[in-house]
Amino acid sequence: MQMKRRTMRILPVLALTSAVALTGMAWAAGHSSPGVEVEVDGSVQDVIGKLQTMVGNNGMMVMGELHQGNVLAMTGLSVESESIFVGSPTVGKELFSADPAAGLVVPMRINVYVNSDGQTVMAYIPPSRLLADFKNPKIDEIATMLDGKFQMMTQALIR
Repeated sequence: MQMKRRTMRILPVLALTSAVALTGMAWAAGHSSPGVEVEVDGSVQDVIGKLQTMVGNNGMMVMGELHQGNVLAMTGLSVESESIFVGSPTVGKELFSADPAAGLVVPMRINVYVNSDGQTVMAYIPPSRLLADFKNPKIDEIATMLDGKFQMMTQALIR
């Protein structure tokens, strides 16, 4: 019986580990976001509601929610922070067809929180940055399209 040989592709875990460490150091040194952060008007819930509408209007859907504030309250920490996970089955099909490992990155995450100055902030890491390590032209093309959708939503929130 002949065994199938499996190939293993290692995504840049060392780079990711380094990025996480550097992000932690940057935070400790005065907070520097690895992504896009914009101050927006309204409460966290107001902004999440606006985003949910915009996501639908841009041919995507909210595929999940994470209520960090509620979870962290169990530890005694009081923060206002919510994340939504945004995607599209159609776009997901294209990404997963190009490389099933895209599931490490998609759906995309948008975080809305209240900063230390009491200002509501919308933040995300651009899809092109998250998907760049795949080094796949089809994925790069999709990521650029997603960047545009995220930028349009961001601009609409800060008007």
